[in-house]
Amino acid sequence: MQLKTIKYMQLTPYLMFNGNCEEALNFYAKALGGGIVHLSRYEGSPMESMASDKQKIMHATMIAKEITIMGADDERSGTESKGSGAVHLNINFDNPDEEEKAFNALVGGGKSTMPLQDTFWGSKFGMLTDKFGVNWMFNCELKK
Repeated sequence: MQLKTIKYMQLTPYLMFNGNCEEALNFYAKALGGGIVHLSRYEGSPMESMASDKQKIMHATMIAKEITIMGADDERSGTESKGSGAVHLNINFDNPDEEEKAFNALVGGGKSTMPLQDTFWGSKFGMLTDKFGVNWMFNCELKK
């Protein structure tokens, strides 16, 4: 089977929160040096009846450099994993100081599952679960 060549494709994580989407995206924006570029509440939308609190987020987008994260509040979903495996958001850095700054900001209120450290594959790598239950991986290839 021959695959078609795809010229461009981008994966954007869409995170579902149980009532704290706005807080989470503001936390990520501050930690990663970005901002929320779009925010729509349930109030006044065709989806208004889906939320008990109409001020919760129906859809939002946060951008920090080349990272885009979308999110919403969905009282039906919660943040617990429902699939066969956990998802980790991986960020690749080209500057170890920037990597450490972002790691330290995102681990606040959360838990480091693997502190940033030099690895046998030539990168500085670490993992954490943030205070919203989202898993992150940090990778910075070390200069030779």
